[in-house]
Amino acid sequence: MDPTAPNARTFDVGSQDYARYRPRYPSALFAHLASLAPSRALAWDCGTGNGQAAVALAAHFDAVVATDVSAEQLQAAESHPRVRYQQVPAEQAQFTRHSVDLLTVAQAVHWFDLPRFYAAARQALAPRGVIAVFGYGFFEGDAAIAPVLRATLLDPIAPYWSAGNLVLQRGYRDLPFPFEPLVSPSFEIVAHWTLDDMLGYVGTWSALKRHHEAGHPDPREAARARLAPLWGEGAREVRMPLALRVGRVGPDAG
Repeated sequence: MDPTAPNARTFDVGSQDYARYRPRYPSALFAHLASLAPSRALAWDCGTGNGQAAVALAAHFDAVVATDVSAEQLQAAESHPRVRYQQVPAEQAQFTRHSVDLLTVAQAVHWFDLPRFYAAARQALAPRGVIAVFGYGFFEGDAAIAPVLRATLLDPIAPYWSAGNLVLQRGYRDLPFPFEPLVSPSFEIVAHWTLDDMLGYVGTWSALKRHHEAGHPDPREAARARLAPLWGEGAREVRMPLALRVGRVGPDAG
């Protein structure tokens, strides 16, 4: 991604909220991906954002390089002795040729210039190295909450999702992915959110930012009024199925 392009700065504003409200990926996902890697020496987490995937990978790899185009996101990232952060666009990251055992992209590949990124990935990945791209869309609510959520939040901002967001919302099924496919189990995020937590998460959506920039009022207060009696004062369990594509490069990677 060109660091001067509009999408490159989408998550600069509100990076602290992004770190606070974005849900955590299941630890089983990273254990599974690490089990596929040809070794556990080096992982690359590309588009790392607040670093949560990078820190999770550090439980399985000797070293993790975590890259992101946003300086603000990296300033809010979690520190870990085995994680090294770099501010660099995904397509321009530099590694020793064929040194990366596992490359992960969490909630970000739909922002990348894919041909250039995939070329960089092939240069970086070791023979039989693994690339995994994953993300989540809307959380699943119960039958009482779902229609109110749609009417108050999802429908008003629907025109402001980017084409990349729509690729994710379709589960990455039509994402170009020129790697040997690997079959993986299904994973989902399970979180326990208060209404404030949920609305804070919605506040990190790029479509909401564009909705605001177009001059519309924040729909979250109207949503709060209608959702509060349904949500209750405590935390509710929410589930987000993960979209996941996993592949392997051949022994003769370029």
